[in-house]
Amino acid sequence: MYSFMNDYSEGAHPRILELMKQANLEQNTGYGLDVHSLKAKEYIKSKIGREDVDIHFIPGGTQTNLLVISSFLRPYQCVIAADTGHINVHETGAVEATGHKVVTVPNVDGKLTPEGIALVLEAHTDEHMVQPKMVYISNTTELGTIYTKAELTAISNFCKEKKLLLFLDGARLASALTCKANDLTLSDIASLVDVFYIGGTKNGALLGEALVLCNDCLKEDFRYLIKHRGAMMAKGFVMGIQFEALFEDNLYFDLGEHANRMAERIAQALQEGGYSFYAPPGTNQLFPILSNETIQKLSEKFVFSVQFKVDSAYSVVRFVTSWATSEESVEAFIKELLLLSSK
Repeated sequence: MYSFMNDYSEGAHPRILELMKQANLEQNTGYGLDVHSLKAKEYIKSKIGREDVDIHFIPGGTQTNLLVISSFLRPYQCVIAADTGHINVHETGAVEATGHKVVTVPNVDGKLTPEGIALVLEAHTDEHMVQPKMVYISNTTELGTIYTKAELTAISNFCKEKKLLLFLDGARLASALTCKANDLTLSDIASLVDVFYIGGTKNGALLGEALVLCNDCLKEDFRYLIKHRGAMMAKGFVMGIQFEALFEDNLYFDLGEHANRMAERIAQALQEGGYSFYAPPGTNQLFPILSNETIQKLSEKFVFSVQFKVDSAYSVVRFVTSWATSEESVEAFIKELLLLSSK
């Protein structure tokens, strides 16, 4: 049974494994101060087009979100997120456990808007309530949608006007930046947000996220904060080597583009079969609406997740492609789908 459950089922891209093998018996400095981590940071800075950002490698996405939010908010401050946001839905209260409330806003195709953020500010008026201080967004969103440059610029301008920190979760940033509708670059993102991260776990790495601090006010003593939150790996070079391989050339973006291309073929087949979508397709996460009978038949040969019921007969499901999704698996899925559609 082929899995379309997520984009982190496989190990790592062969070029990453090859570089790790070559460096396996090296003796490296620990805690991210090794030559591989330093080289990876220089590669990423070159892609961003800025030397004045600080980059830190963190083992996982939830740990990165927890670290950023807990580090940059005071005890009485909160973070604003879409109701579908990862920190609200899929992180087991990790942010709240640090003492910071996640205040949610109804999403628009998985996204936040300045108008939605404004509603939170209007409702939190004095010292008897938590003080909104940070806005959390993700690109791609949890619904596989993306922020356009105009949308991100509008949020950025609003946050600056209201003195809010803007944090972009980039767990699937490779997919966002390589989809056909995208008009953002890494350089754009670095100029519009205070902090963001470049996801490796969901784009070909064994593990790791590259956290990028753009706002100078956030940089001081950050390594202390990483250690304090248990996110500083002794063998930090394990992540450094991986990001070195991903950013030495265009591999990071090539892998994201491949995942999108595989998803696009599935999306086209779904559309040709007359299926509708809960969220507009465009990246490596697809959310079609299928009959429960179709879901049952597909689940006999493929692994995927059922998100929620639309009614007694239909449900929203999620198909996810990855850097390692093969054309053969996609063709097999499409063949089965077309067979079911013809019945």
